[in-house]
Amino acid sequence: MSAPHAEISVASAPVRAAPARPAGPRVRRIAAAAGWWLASVALFGGLWELAWAMGWAPELLLPPPHVFLQSFATQASFFDTSTIGEAQAPPPVAVATTVLATVGRVLTGLAIGFVASLVTGVVVSQLALVGKLILPTVTLLAPISPIAWLPVSIFLFGIGNGPAVFMVFIGVFFVMTLATISEINGVSATYLNVARTMGATRRQTLFQVILPAILPGLLQTLRMNLFAAWMVVLLAEAVGVGSGLGQVVMLARNTFNSSLVFFTMTVIGISGYLLDIVFRQVQGRLLWWRPAGAGAAR
Repeated sequence: MSAPHAEISVASAPVRAAPARPAGPRVRRIAAAAGWWLASVALFGGLWELAWAMGWAPELLLPPPHVFLQSFATQASFFDTSTIGEAQAPPPVAVATTVLATVGRVLTGLAIGFVASLVTGVVVSQLALVGKLILPTVTLLAPISPIAWLPVSIFLFGIGNGPAVFMVFIGVFFVMTLATISEINGVSATYLNVARTMGATRRQTLFQVILPAILPGLLQTLRMNLFAAWMVVLLAEAVGVGSGLGQVVMLARNTFNSSLVFFTMTVIGISGYLLDIVFRQVQGRLLWWRPAGAGAAR
């Protein structure tokens, strides 16, 4: 009779809610990352300023940060080339509008390229006949630099957002397609055997086993291509769009305005860095089943 009494006493014991995870470690982690970021940038800027002070970096060609950052309003006036004089947008608005235009082209091209490459990679891996017909062409076109596609993009889409989005798409599609095929081929056979043993259909195996297994690697590859997309879109904006950060860089080059060159480079660097932070946050939300610190370097 003692065993039932023991079971009853255990079952009737009050259940305590798990304590909430303290926010302290996360705040300290963010503060530490921000501190190291500031220290790294300060070190780079300090070395640049030292080179200028020692006369190793001529101000006309390599103006130090205190030169091209102190006249924000003057530099920002070049970001609004559609109007002149008092009709120009305020400096912060002009810079923000130009940055958002470039970021929009990057994200649109990345999204289209990622979805198209994922679908293509899955179809090639799952259908042998389609793979034999498509994979050789993808492998043939993958080594071609996106820059070589610039005339084609202008022929197809003219002047506007089309060429920039198309070039980002081209820069992502072939690499991500090959990465998708490689990730699918690398899925552990144990996962597939367990799915078959449990009676999973081919569709269930694809959506519940293969895709969750390859998604972390694909998102990491996409993150690496994010920086390449910035390079491609700036070139497209300088030639085939007529607006955006790439157009400002081209304007600075044509007018030999070195201060504007480095000011725009600073804006590009900060924008790309913030976009990478957002991408990592989205990546963490999508890969909710993985540990917080898993993956490549953060």
